[in-house]
Amino acid sequence: MSDGNDRPRIYLTESMTDTENGVLRAWFERREAASGERTITVACTDQSLAALTQRVDDPMLTPVRVVWLPEDTHGHRTHRLREVLSARDPLHLGPNAQRRVLRTDPARCLVIEGDAAPLSELSDRLAERGGGSLPEFIRRQAALALERAERQLLGTQYKVSRFVVEEITDTGRFTAGIKDLAAKLNLTVVEVDRRARADLEEMVAAQSRRAIAVWDQLGRYFSRAYRLDVDTTRFDDLRELNREHSLVFLPSHRSYLDPLVLRPALLANDLPLNHVMGGLNVSFWPVGPIGKRSGTVFIRRRFDGDDVYKWTLREYMRFLLTKRFNLEWYIEGGRSRTGKLRPPRYGLLTYLAKAFQSSDVSDVYLVPVSLVYDQLYEVSAMAAEAHGAEKRKEGLRWMIGYVRAQGQRRGVAHVTIGRPLSLRDSLAQEDDLRLAIQKTGIEVSHRINEVTPITASSLVMLAFLGIEDRALTVPELAFILGPLVDYITERKLPTAGDVDLTNPQVIRRALFTHLDSGVLRRFDEGDERVYYLGKDQHLVAAFYRNNTIHFLLVRAIAEMVLRAAVDEEFENPLADGWAEALRIRDLLKFEFFFSDKSTFREELRSELSLIDPAWESGLSNPGHGESVLAEVRPYLAHRVLQPFLEAYEVVGDHLLKAPVAKDFDEKTFVTECLALAQQRRLRQQISSSESISSELFATALQLARNRQLIETDDPETPQRRAQFAEEVRTLVRRVREIRDLAHAKLAQVKGADSLDLPADPTAGLGR
Repeated sequence: MSDGNDRPRIYLTESMTDTENGVLRAWFERREAASGERTITVACTDQSLAALTQRVDDPMLTPVRVVWLPEDTHGHRTHRLREVLSARDPLHLGPNAQRRVLRTDPARCLVIEGDAAPLSELSDRLAERGGGSLPEFIRRQAALALERAERQLLGTQYKVSRFVVEEITDTGRFTAGIKDLAAKLNLTVVEVDRRARADLEEMVAAQSRRAIAVWDQLGRYFSRAYRLDVDTTRFDDLRELNREHSLVFLPSHRSYLDPLVLRPALLANDLPLNHVMGGLNVSFWPVGPIGKRSGTVFIRRRFDGDDVYKWTLREYMRFLLTKRFNLEWYIEGGRSRTGKLRPPRYGLLTYLAKAFQSSDVSDVYLVPVSLVYDQLYEVSAMAAEAHGAEKRKEGLRWMIGYVRAQGQRRGVAHVTIGRPLSLRDSLAQEDDLRLAIQKTGIEVSHRINEVTPITASSLVMLAFLGIEDRALTVPELAFILGPLVDYITERKLPTAGDVDLTNPQVIRRALFTHLDSGVLRRFDEGDERVYYLGKDQHLVAAFYRNNTIHFLLVRAIAEMVLRAAVDEEFENPLADGWAEALRIRDLLKFEFFFSDKSTFREELRSELSLIDPAWESGLSNPGHGESVLAEVRPYLAHRVLQPFLEAYEVVGDHLLKAPVAKDFDEKTFVTECLALAQQRRLRQQISSSESISSELFATALQLARNRQLIETDDPETPQRRAQFAEEVRTLVRRVREIRDLAHAKLAQVKGADSLDLPADPTAGLGR
């Protein structure tokens, strides 16, 4: 921009109240007195701006505005709920309030200047965009410059997008795209233009500062059940990247509270607000109006057949990237019902990739984020859904109940940032865009998992799973957890808040957190206190365990390989052991995120070496393998793999009875599996209720579909189904053998209370 020393300076003014007009006149008079030059002003009306564009002296245009700072109470801007639902901005008060503030607190009234620009430069910018109305363009650019000036007063969290629909639609690119789309769809240009503009109005986040402030206050209230623990290790890197590039935050999705937990973590570390891509299902009043005005982009859950909507969404994302706004959505698509990371959904990632490729931005960085909670209110509801219950529809009544439930303290919410991933570099790895997007999504999921911390809460739940319905004494609990903690320490796995898991008090607090929530129960009337899972709490307990199950997966497979070596007496131990590990990996490939095969091989070797440093020579000796298995501590295969394998066994057995046809009624099949699994549970043929899960059955059917066991009329299908069922049965038998070894060890436990639990378990907990 020119400095304007050789040009006349013209101040652009907006519509004002009488009070603001008086403030601005006084400001101009002070400027004239100081400089000795007459002030020239032009109001931003159609007629005045049209006349301005005819000037040949190329004046320097400087927008000015009168603003009214919000009242500051103990460092927090205060707003009322009814104010946020109005359209008024907190920096621009009503006439009566302006007069009152000017009389009682004049320091809150300021005149700000936006960045100046020569008329010729604005004209050139418009031409580069494909032309349009210069007066209207000047009006918008003046308003945007003033927005940037206001942001300097309030901070980066108040970076808001203005005139988005106009900025997108008033371009040659939009006009050309509409024409091309109309020709492709055999529709009129007018119809496509009307639909695209309506779609933009529906999805664009019409942000306001007041809504942002109120949403922050509501967020603090909604999430009051938690203390926030944020790992700040990577924030310096993020701020540096954000200087030049948009950041796309892709958190794991555990709870409705997730956006309210991540938001303050980012703001506290000097990052601007994200545009959060959310579903229209949660746009009900008052969440919808407040959310949309504070950065939430509500998009339809399904729009497969609407090419106009798809194109419009891509153009909107392109605009946000071009303007360097940050985005956020959940790569899993929906909340995890099991506690472990779900497979990535590629829809929005595809739109992002195409928007990026059609833009001029140099790169976009994907930011994996792990969100983990010590306790969650909605886990019980999700567990019921997994058993076949209908999901309760979100609405105002639902929200009131949900918010009330947050009045109970539920521990800590942990936020951890993973390694940022360059979208440009990730897409460049494959010529096939579809394959590149899939690999990108999987890599993001890997990076979320690698920073998801192990919590004391998840460890306690791990101890109570894989032991049938058995209750545990405190010495037995210590016997299980001690080797687990040693294993975690030896592998240097991340722990939540860097807590010392070797400290008995850490485990003790987690134990009583689960007691408070009802997941665990206590029985005091015998000769020794015991703890056990509450009624119908297996899936709830599994949710917390599964938060960190990915760290234990390869160890569990290593134990299964040792069991197979004993059963099958491997002739070629290395080759046969590796083949067995790959079979298990393939069986569970839709359930877990595995490393590539070469990395997986090294991980497996490392785990086998932890179990038995002489494993390579010992695999060919069944006796050696048996003795090694007998001394394993901790046993993890039954705690990690058994519920999944038993669920897969239900599906495999039921497929044997299913007709071979191209039509497959998955909903009915899953319902029948739920009934069959419940029957087996009652007959103690299934060890835990967590195997009675529509989520696990659905994943098993993904594998069945991948192996062409369903939706096919191939006459060889019954044989393949029988082979699949036998494969799973063999693994179930082996994992139960490992469970029996673990139970035998547990039966020998005697000793003192090594967790230092008092007679009154609430003593010393500050309650």
